[in-house]
Amino acid sequence: MIPAAFEYYRPKDMAGVLAVLEEHGDDARVMAGGHSLIPMMKLRMADVPHLIDLQDVGGMSDIEIDADTVRIGALVTQADIIDHVALGVAAPILREAALQIADPQVRYMGTVGGNVANGDPGNDMPGLMQCLDATFSLVGADGARDVPAHEFYEAAYMTAREDDEVLTGVSFPLPKGGYAYEKQKRKIGDYATAAAAVQITKDGGMCTSASIAMTNLSDTPVYSEAAGAALVGTSLDDATVKAAMAAMLDDIDPTEDNRGPIAFKKHVAGVILRRAIERAWSRA
Repeated sequence: MIPAAFEYYRPKDMAGVLAVLEEHGDDARVMAGGHSLIPMMKLRMADVPHLIDLQDVGGMSDIEIDADTVRIGALVTQADIIDHVALGVAAPILREAALQIADPQVRYMGTVGGNVANGDPGNDMPGLMQCLDATFSLVGADGARDVPAHEFYEAAYMTAREDDEVLTGVSFPLPKGGYAYEKQKRKIGDYATAAAAVQITKDGGMCTSASIAMTNLSDTPVYSEAAGAALVGTSLDDATVKAAMAAMLDDIDPTEDNRGPIAFKKHVAGVILRRAIERAWSRA
């Protein structure tokens, strides 16, 4: 389909972006790579009279890694994540997830910022960022602020970002231990029927910490604190993994759609989570 008519802006700096947002309010939307927003505009699911392209705005395409923190600019693409050697060493779960997003053509344009800011429950990065305890950096007319990923998502396509704010980057503590991103989908390039992000640390054969988040099983990403807690202090025997799966199933709220009925989605969620836990544990 063809989107409704819109005005196109390509400011050279953040001041120009904020000026357009201030002038047009909620009639304006910012676009990073466009692979979340443009399809919605084509399907007339999003009415955007004023479209602001961020591609010429500097300072949002960097990946920074220090001893404690990873910071990723909003314009970093999935392909950038895959190709960044140091990031692959520091936070390998990011590369593992990025390789499962859509297809190479999309990954060359689709950005981290667009993936997390759009609020689409089917996107991969929101749940992953919750698993990593990430923080989102926003800037608006009233200045800059940080919002934890756990508090950012309110409902499908609704987030804590105000209409006059731009997401400029994400940051998270340097991950430790084992990791896994598991995803079941109908075909290559599709959204997940269910996906699981897991980070686990262990000491002396016992789990010392576990972080678990699920994708596309509710109208927001699901960070299952109870599922992670079920693993801590155990050696991850079969009963423990089943307890974590049961805890996760209590937290998700899938709906029936063309990816299957609710019972099927819950079954897939359990299978995917078990695989992710077992693989993360083997890497811890």
